Amino acid sequence: MNDDSKYISLILVHVLIGFLIYAFKPLSKFYFFIAVIFFAGNIIVAPKSKKTIAVMTACAYFVGAEVLFRMTKGSIAYEASKYLVILFVLLGMFFKGISGRGYPYFIYLILLVPSIIIASLDLDVDANFRTNLAFVLSGPVCLGLGSLFFLDRKVKHKDIIEMLAYLSMPIITMAIYLMVFNPSIKDTIKNTASNYVSSGGFGPNQVSTILGLGVFTFTVRLLIKSPTIFLKLFNSFFLVLIAYRAIITFSRGGVVAAIITIIAFLVIFYAKALPKVKTKIISSVIVLIITMIVSWFISSSTTMGLIDKRYTNRDSLGREKQDLTTGRAELVFNELEGFIENPFLGIGASNTKYHREGRSVVTHNELTRLLSEHGILGVFILLILIFTPLSYRSTNRKNIFFYAFLAFWFATINHSAMRIAAPAFFYALALLDIEYEKRPIRRKRIVAKE
Repeated sequence: MNDDSKYISLILVHVLIGFLIYAFKPLSKFYFFIAVIFFAGNIIVAPKSKKTIAVMTACAYFVGAEVLFRMTKGSIAYEASKYLVILFVLLGMFFKGISGRGYPYFIYLILLVPSIIIASLDLDVDANFRTNLAFVLSGPVCLGLGSLFFLDRKVKHKDIIEMLAYLSMPIITMAIYLMVFNPSIKDTIKNTASNYVSSGGFGPNQVSTILGLGVFTFTVRLLIKSPTIFLKLFNSFFLVLIAYRAIITFSRGGVVAAIITIIAFLVIFYAKALPKVKTKIISSVIVLIITMIVSWFISSSTTMGLIDKRYTNRDSLGREKQDLTTGRAELVFNELEGFIENPFLGIGASNTKYHREGRSVVTHNELTRLLSEHGILGVFILLILIFTPLSYRSTNRKNIFFYAFLAFWFATINHSAMRIAAPAFFYALALLDIEYEKRPIRRKRIVAKE
């Protein structure tokens, strides 16, 4: 079985899994444990030369499956996927070590510690301290350890494509589950607010983010790994399906993040391509634009035009909303007040949600959360996160996914903070050293004349 046949077979298997989980939800737990055993075992038994790709694909799979397991209650803990990503990269470190250039991320992890101490001094808050701390810090720790492992790690271009394929598979399962969970959006839509029913009864923000990530992975597949008409149509079909389900969540963050990520990728991909390849890229982009138009047309039709109003910031009656950010701006200013009031060490990890006049509201912006909860140390954390990859990029410019991966991280943490493992994982992937296959040079054989 060649790579394309294997890819098609695995996608279809994950389509089937989506139907089966909907028919019998407890299967989700079985699916979770089988996936854990398979990918952890694969890391352990893989030869040393394949350890990195084994770790990368294992992390990618659970990043793609995280929200599916949450909505179907398949995982053993809410933050299980983040814990597994951390476990997988620790296994990678055990077998492969880490780069000597990773010291900024050691400093980054150390800078997270004071906020835990500050938070522990405020135990009068009526909350589960350990759970809240894990919810807030599991994402940043996941990013730090992932960056330590993947920094300057050599992988081949084809390994990245394979990793993105594995990431897309559970996203397909989730899209199918959503399709059978809510086959007709017309029956549930009432206004232009984020729709929990079309999101599988789960948080639209997280569902939109993961589906948007799926839009990106299938876009890359369509542009780079769809050599035949059949594969173009196959990947376009799933691209339309995922894009449609992302749009009708009515949560704009994941869709906008996907668009920004795709644009960042296309600009670098086209700029780095050989002149004769650029024509093929343009034709593939035309196919991509058509699929996006089809996705939007279907979404607009099934929502009776309400999705158009949502993205033009109007309510169901067509009146323009005053707050484009749907309340997030207020949360941002509140978190900045926390920084101003406690500029040195901040208010402590997980305490931002209780700093809002007694209201327990989870942050949507990781940047302002870092400032509020970590104080001046949060400023140093942001400087490390921004300038370390840019510094690495100045000496290694081969990664055509660099800006796309960083764009996804930055766009996602500004609307969904670090609720899921995806932004942490993609930030770490931006630090890879990607090697490209060189085509063999054919030389004409010179025959000596007698």
